[in-house]
Amino acid sequence: MHGVRPKKFLGQHFLKDQNIAQKIVNSLSLEGDDEIIVEVGPGTGVLTNFLLQKKIKRLFLIEIDRESVAHLREHYTSEKVTIIEGDFLKADLTDITHKDLALIGNFPYNISSQIFFKVLEHRAIVKQVVGMVQKEVAERICADHGNKTYGILSVLLGAYYTADILFKVPPTVFVPPPKVDSAVICLIRKQDTHLDCDETLFVKIVKQGFQNRRKTLRNALKPIFLPLDLTKDKIFDKRAEQLSVEDFIKLTQKIEQWKT
Repeated sequence: MHGVRPKKFLGQHFLKDQNIAQKIVNSLSLEGDDEIIVEVGPGTGVLTNFLLQKKIKRLFLIEIDRESVAHLREHYTSEKVTIIEGDFLKADLTDITHKDLALIGNFPYNISSQIFFKVLEHRAIVKQVVGMVQKEVAERICADHGNKTYGILSVLLGAYYTADILFKVPPTVFVPPPKVDSAVICLIRKQDTHLDCDETLFVKIVKQGFQNRRKTLRNALKPIFLPLDLTKDKIFDKRAEQLSVEDFIKLTQKIEQWKT
């Protein structure tokens, strides 16, 4: 593998199948030749090779592994490419650009959920994500309400993005093979990224609701100290997993009206 060893503590599983790598890159919706792409954890550059075949303006590679960084610096000297050595989770994407960008990567499984919370933080500029994740994470993100796998990320990402599982990927195409199946998902930012409610309160309610997902919202939201007459509303008889994104927005509006 080009002298770069996959490191267990970084959750690295290097993709070795060129066809799947090309399929992942081809899943990006590129509209023109002025696109800015950020690749998370490029490793040995299996996706990078195909990205550079596209008409793009800039490609930023964010890699934490020094061995991989040395390999990338040796092999990718194009003016289009900027290699950033560091932790993606600590990166401020607005330091890269204030324009829209697309995010792509074979995401390390141990931080994939955190990557999506990072996307939410930077939703003003992250217009699209194509990422390989553990199949269960993909199913959780794309789950609809009423489903057992529906959770915090399903709601928060669903508020701002449309999410789809594109295809499943078996363990055999990686070195070393992971013990789980993988899936490639695509997020496309919605045209309107502003919710009709207090967005900070919305996030707080969603997180609080799912932290006690077995409880009704009446009990799950007790730490928010809601008055008795408000919690008589029938929506509080439900559990968090029964509410759609729109229901959570309506719930936030109700609580917001009481708070003002």
